[in-house]
Amino acid sequence: MTVKECYEQMGADYEDVLGRLRNEALIRKFAKKFLEDGSFQMLKDGLAKKDGEMAFRAAHTLKGVCQNLGFDNLYEPSFDITEKLRGRDTEGCEELFAKVEKQYNKTAEAIRMLED
Repeated sequence: MTVKECYEQMGADYEDVLGRLRNEALIRKFAKKFLEDGSFQMLKDGLAKKDGEMAFRAAHTLKGVCQNLGFDNLYEPSFDITEKLRGRDTEGCEELFAKVEKQYNKTAEAIRMLED
């Protein structure tokens, strides 16, 4: 699968990120590094522990990474949960986290299918 196909599969904006990074090899490199980013797991753990500070920091980091990589499909739900967690209260985040998790899994699956 090409990088463009990967972005199409996850529902992300390849042309936008190509316009910013200007290099498909660089986009591929950063997309693959995304799989090593621990912010999604940290968000999950923070919510499980009801640690609003940890969950907020993780959501905010995830949102930024998604914005930089053009992962619009994951950026939108991570933005929503970041705003919900801004007050550091984890109550009522289950539905928002479910949307983040669904898009995270879709994104990670598409990246794993990238050709080396």
